[in-house]
Amino acid sequence: MDRKYDRILLKLSGEALSGAKGTGYDAQILANVCAQIKEVVASGAKVGIVVGGGNFWRGRQGENIERTTADYMGMLATCMNALCLSDALESVGVKTRVLTALAIDKIGEPYNRKNAVKYLESGEVIIFACGTGHPYFSTDTAAALRAIEIEADVILLAKNVDGIYDSDPKLNKNAKKYDEISYIEYIEKGLKAMDVTAISMCMENGVKVLAFGFTKDSIVRAVCGENLGTLIK
Repeated sequence: MDRKYDRILLKLSGEALSGAKGTGYDAQILANVCAQIKEVVASGAKVGIVVGGGNFWRGRQGENIERTTADYMGMLATCMNALCLSDALESVGVKTRVLTALAIDKIGEPYNRKNAVKYLESGEVIIFACGTGHPYFSTDTAAALRAIEIEADVILLAKNVDGIYDSDPKLNKNAKKYDEISYIEYIEKGLKAMDVTAISMCMENGVKVLAFGFTKDSIVRAVCGENLGTLIK
């Protein structure tokens, strides 16, 4: 494959792994994700992954749970997904390393930037678990933070929608899709595909974000620089 990006941070939503079921894992989708990542790694690209936890838990579900507690529960959900993804990738011959923002030494290695970069350079796929390790920060913000730290060329935001719209396309059939949008315009319009904290961090550090719909070949196509989804820059 003729890739455009050499070092990427792939942000996968937990919902993307669950498919139509909405919870847990869809075996076919998981296999496809791994096949695409394997192809990207085989091309020589360095890959870091931040995975959400929405297929198990979202903080806003905990109406009667204190916010900090609910957010830590969400971090543990991302850890479950990181382990699942790691196991699935290893089963197809892709070396992985799970780095956790929370100290869970039986599960993964505590996150350390120097080690993360070293593992990337050796060809391992790094899966960043437990978000930033702090409540009140989303996995979008974790993706922005890790992308900046590993000096990624781009954040690939794989979602269940094929790009960024001016309103929810599921609710408004006339919603307009953006092919490209600036960081400032994204913030001013109050768009929701990625949270404002994450976009602000990307703007300050010059990290582009490509938001696109997850399909059987969209990750590979995104790495190759095909015109799909919405580019925030």
